Amino acid sequence: MSPAANDLLVLALPKGRILDEVRPLLHHVGIEPEADFDNPKSRALKFDTNLPHVKIIRVRSFDVATFVAFGAAHLGVCGSDVLMEFDYPEIYTPLDLGIGKCRIAVAEPVDLSSSDDPSRWSHVRVATKYPEITRRHFAARGVQAECIKLNGAMELAPNLGLCSRIVDLVSTGTTLKANGLVEIEHIADISSRLVVNRAAFKTRHGEIQGWIDRFQEAIGNAG
Repeated sequence: MSPAANDLLVLALPKGRILDEVRPLLHHVGIEPEADFDNPKSRALKFDTNLPHVKIIRVRSFDVATFVAFGAAHLGVCGSDVLMEFDYPEIYTPLDLGIGKCRIAVAEPVDLSSSDDPSRWSHVRVATKYPEITRRHFAARGVQAECIKLNGAMELAPNLGLCSRIVDLVSTGTTLKANGLVEIEHIADISSRLVVNRAAFKTRHGEIQGWIDRFQEAIGNAG
């Protein structure tokens, strides 16, 4: 028999590079996605697992938090950058999974950085997909930030005259360097977190706490 809809547990996972780092943790907690999950040609977004009552949805990293916050998913894996940007009160964040490590930083063209003094800024125009994080960062030091919202290709903005600076995720810095940019301010260190819908945590506490404990053990083994 198929499990009832209200017995299903939905886990939201992010597309992209973080997914590769999540897979060993999934294996350790006992969740094995169906074969189609690893098919690069598959357009499916929802997948069965070896556990009849556990389903996986695979969505954009920014959308994981939204699916969990509004109860469409009970658990998820989400970057702390997304959590900082949206600050959903409906989300409980019990674990830092220790994967997806990078940072949010301010960057600008190399030739500008040679004569620039960030301490003298009063107003900046910034391209970013993190307008809330960006505004809070600059407001804390009395700088007004005009944010131009982009969802990708941030590094093009200074080169094409859209703005002089960007706020984006930085891992190795290779992409910045390839586009003539240099990191000038560190905003926050980022990693992926296990996130839980607060209402589900109350109504299905024992079950969800069990999954939290399994992921905690998986982190320890990975370390």
